Amino acid sequence: MSMNFDLADLRAFVAVAEMNSFRAAATALHLSQPAVSRRVEKLEDALGIRLFERTTRRIALTAVGRDFSHKARSLLDDLENSLLSMREVAASQMGEVVIACVPSAAYYFLPKVLAEYHKQYPRIRVRIIDEGANGVLASVTRGEAEFGINITGSQEPDVDFQGILAELFVIACRRDHPLASRRTVRWAEIAQYDYMTVDRSSGNRLLLDLALAHTSLNLAWCYEARHVSTLIGLVEAGLGIAVVPRLSMPADDHPTLTSVALTDPSVERMVGLVRRRGRELTPSALHLYQLIESTWPRRLK
Repeated sequence: MSMNFDLADLRAFVAVAEMNSFRAAATALHLSQPAVSRRVEKLEDALGIRLFERTTRRIALTAVGRDFSHKARSLLDDLENSLLSMREVAASQMGEVVIACVPSAAYYFLPKVLAEYHKQYPRIRVRIIDEGANGVLASVTRGEAEFGINITGSQEPDVDFQGILAELFVIACRRDHPLASRRTVRWAEIAQYDYMTVDRSSGNRLLLDLALAHTSLNLAWCYEARHVSTLIGLVEAGLGIAVVPRLSMPADDHPTLTSVALTDPSVERMVGLVRRRGRELTPSALHLYQLIESTWPRRLK
């Protein structure tokens, strides 16, 4: 059976699916609304399925339409990446790389790598999707990002995870806090102070909870946030202390903040590069992937 539709029809469908509006899609595509409708109807006829439920007031994707929208978006992304790869060869390394990255890595270590990458490839743009661990993994598996820097993914069947950095969790506190002068602090001692933590949706919280599962510790928190960067801001404001990855802490010469080693138990996490299994990186993405792999520190304590 031949499929009588083209890329223009596919782009029209993806635009309507993403914007949930034929009118908005027509504006984005610089077409008339009837022209967009005809392209979607042509695609539906070619596939022999209904992609949208239409009423006089609203449209909505059908169950099949929702599934097909992800596949269509991935197909268009793959095509765009292939075209960009060919353009890079023809236009001296021009193009765009999309990566996903947990905020702690994006904020403190990634800028150094990006600065070096920009020196080597000044005509390549880098777009960063800065999300939590689950968001990074989803961006990579859906094909929105070519690869990611993450703390989870080693157990995913469709993802390749390459560890690049082992780091310990530390106590973040102000330099004027009683714990700031200590070389190490035991988990049991944290209960004496106002303690702040990330919420249960965080991959870091999962690692900490697993590490403490076999202890009798039951720490009560006074503040809970979704992102480590928010916790560090609260620490800097003097609202308490927090247990955070070493990577998320600013430089050792920060005027306000410092970190203290945490023991009994020590908790470690592995930061790694994640990419969708079976999908080759574009040349631009591969250059950045290899630069991160070769220049990243192997361990933070």
